[in-house]
Parts: sequence; C-alpha cells; structure tokens
Amino acid sequence: MNNNPYKPGIPNPLLILKQRPVLYWLILINAAVWLFENIFNLFLFLFKIEPDSSWFSALFAIPANIPALLLKPWTIITYMFIHADFFHLFFNMMMLYFGGLLMSQFLKASKIVTFYFWGGIWGAIFYITAYNIFPVFSDVKDISVALGASAAVLSVLVGIATYMPDYRVQLFLIGPVRLKYIALALVVIDFLSISRGNPGGHIAHLGGAFYGYIAIKHPLNLWKGFTFEKISFALSNLFKPKLKVHYKAEGQAQKRPVSDDDYNKIRIEKQKRIDSILDKISKNGYDSLTREEKDFLFKSGNKS
Repeated sequence: MNNNPYKPGIPNPLLILKQRPVLYWLILINAAVWLFENIFNLFLFLFKIEPDSSWFSALFAIPANIPALLLKPWTIITYMFIHADFFHLFFNMMMLYFGGLLMSQFLKASKIVTFYFWGGIWGAIFYITAYNIFPVFSDVKDISVALGASAAVLSVLVGIATYMPDYRVQLFLIGPVRLKYIALALVVIDFLSISRGNPGGHIAHLGGAFYGYIAIKHPLNLWKGFTFEKISFALSNLFKPKLKVHYKAEGQAQKRPVSDDDYNKIRIEKQKRIDSILDKISKNGYDSLTREEKDFLFKSGNKS
C-alpha cells in the first residue's frame, strides 16, 4: 500500500533533493569536496608523487591548538565539509538527508543552512574548549584536528526533533519511533562514547546537538541577528531566472498587488493554520491529517 499522497511508488531521493535546493546543495558540496580530494590524490599516485593523506586535513580540518587555529581561521567552516573516508561521508549525508527533509517540511527550508553552519561552529567550540581545558587531552591537543559534518548534521536532526518531538518516523526492523527518542539516543551514545575512542568527534557532536536544541527553545535567541540564511537564499536560487514578484491575496481574482497590512494578515492566518496542523501532528501523528491538510502543509513547506 502506498502512503505517499503526492507520488505513487518508491520516492526518488534525487528528485526530492532537487525540490529542496538548500538541502541538495549542501549534500552536493560535501560530496564534491570528497571527490576532489580523492581525484587529486589519484593523480599524485599516477604521476608517482607520493600522496600525503594528511595534506587535505592539514589545510582544512580544525586544530585543537589555539595558536594553530589563529593561523587557519577558515577551518572553523571548512572542517564541516571534509570527511575521512567514503563511509564517513555516506552516513553523515544520510542523516542530513533525513533531518533536512523534515526541517524543510515543518520549518523554513533556509533554516537547514542556519542549523548546519551554527551547529558546526558550536561543535568546533565544544571541541576546542574541551581539548584546552581537560587534562586528559594535554598530550594530544597540539596535534589533534577535527573534521566531518557530524556536528552540523546532528544540529539539524536535534533541531527538528526539538521542534516536533512527538513526530513518528518508521525505522527499519523497529517500527514507528518518536523523533525525540532518536535524537536523545544519538546524544547519549555520543556522550558515553567520549572515553571509548574519537573523543574530539563525540564532543563536537554534543556541541552541534546543543545548538540544535537551544536554537529551537531560543532562550538566548541564538539564531537572531547574524545567520547563514543569506547563504541558503543564494543556494536555493542558483540558476533560477530572476522574477518580479507581486503579492496577491489567496483566491484573489485580479492580479492587483495587496498592501503590506493585508499581506501580513494573510501570512498570520496562514501561520496559524500551519501551527494548528503541527499541533495535531504532535498529538496524534502525521497519519491523523486529512488529505487537504497534508496538501496544504506540503505546499507551505515547498514555498518556504
């Protein structure tokens, strides 16, 4: 039985990504960076130039040593786009795909970039702070580096789980599980794994999760002011033709632009309806929605 109200059969992940350009470009950039590194190393091998597997991380991974970080400040951004191997990239992108789809459906699509970048930055902050404070890392802090999108990805996943804690997802061999339990399990696993290997990575993950949770609860208004939404806007509009837009009231027959007050009233009413539907999902699950409510939510997500 097909439960997808929009398209029959098995959904095409590539088609879904292209309908959400912000998510599409984030995954594409991560894959392209990994591919570039490996192709470059292949050419070094073919021309009998011994490739140093650490050259890429030396340039773009974030160091725990603060003086080294001051010499490479760009690494606080670049580290979240490089990966150790294919499986590191694959599992991070799978989690980003899962969390990003939900975030683009229930929040503005541009928030994916905000959570990705700020989650990665907070992951870096947690990592650097821990390695410079706790004595257990004193012997390795000068040579330790962090890389990977895991902190950024976990920020997206924890963010949407905090926003929609009771939303149920179908897990293979397990069945329906609420988002809050998936996010909590990932955070607990990272916390308990700090002493079992890759402590810097697990600490960075906790930083990403911290931002994902706080940004939704927003007692500190962490996503106000400077955000990365301008970047997401640019990503979502790549290769799109420039159009002149006029606001028009829903159901309005004539193409007459509405006033700012009328447009704001329309947006407020629309947001009230979205909030009502989301509240219904949190109480009774997505399957409790009518076909019309699902269509409305789907179209609203695509316009974000």
